[in-house]
Amino acid sequence: MMNKKVLVAFFSRAGENFFPGGTKYIEKGNTHIAAEMIAEICGADLFEIKAKNAYSDVYKECVAQAMQEHGANARPELAEMIDVSDYDVVFLGYPNWCGTMPMPVWTFLEAQNWDGKVICPFCTNEGSGLANSVKDIANLAPAAEQKEGLSIKGSQVQDAKEMIREWIENL
Repeated sequence: MMNKKVLVAFFSRAGENFFPGGTKYIEKGNTHIAAEMIAEICGADLFEIKAKNAYSDVYKECVAQAMQEHGANARPELAEMIDVSDYDVVFLGYPNWCGTMPMPVWTFLEAQNWDGKVICPFCTNEGSGLANSVKDIANLAPAAEQKEGLSIKGSQVQDAKEMIREWIENL
């Protein structure tokens, strides 16, 4: 990442989240925590991808909305947008929803010109890994070079800094 302009663009959700053994309320989303670690390690800018209409803090309601959007192949409007043209590398973070990325991330990807850009995906989940997201990113941003993604268990994100550092070093 030396001499490269780097952005960490991420979608994250606080509120009631699923963890092994049930749900618990978190003040900051797991992907947000990982994104801040990556930004610190790389000296990168941060951009949070947010839907204009926020998702429910109640886990089951959020899941229902995510499933509805995924089934409809929706592209939710974003609260704001950043232009990635000033960046060489974009770390793209998201939780695994419905076996891929949340639909606002699809909106974000489709709004950009990815020519000459590098995308480094990272995904928080509780065991479903990157699932179909890597393939979906390749389809949505075919002009980008995509690096190997990183799957991080949300319940372990607080202790993931060294794993994240190693992943970045191996890119």
